[in-house]
Amino acid sequence: MSTIFSKIVSNEIPAHKVAESIDYLAFLDVNPLAKGHVLVIPKKETDYIFDINDDEYMGMWVFAKIVAQGIKKVFPCPKVGVAVVGLEVAHAHIHLIPINKVDDMNFAREKLLLAADELDSIAEKIRLAISEVTNTTDD
Repeated sequence: MSTIFSKIVSNEIPAHKVAESIDYLAFLDVNPLAKGHVLVIPKKETDYIFDINDDEYMGMWVFAKIVAQGIKKVFPCPKVGVAVVGLEVAHAHIHLIPINKVDDMNFAREKLLLAADELDSIAEKIRLAISEVTNTTDD
């Protein structure tokens, strides 16, 4: 059975996408712990992150690193926190969350409720920041 993330990959469900490659997708969490909370997923549906083959697993982390650099440019913070929980959706995913203190990663905390237009704006800012991070052309 397809997960909600697989439906996002196939465009059956809309998402606030911030980055996409052939194998991976990053989009805003619609129930974020903080503004800029992004989920990174492999497009190939795999429930458990440690069941992903080694090359795809490493590629996912490199992709997540690029996304985290974009998040940090938009939401200045000491760190972008990383969490892999994997119980709420049966599709491997990495949470990237701008953090200022350890408690910012507390998933028991109340989630933010952001309007769709604010999510659109955040996604666009992160997309632009990622394109700046990945721009390798010399001036």
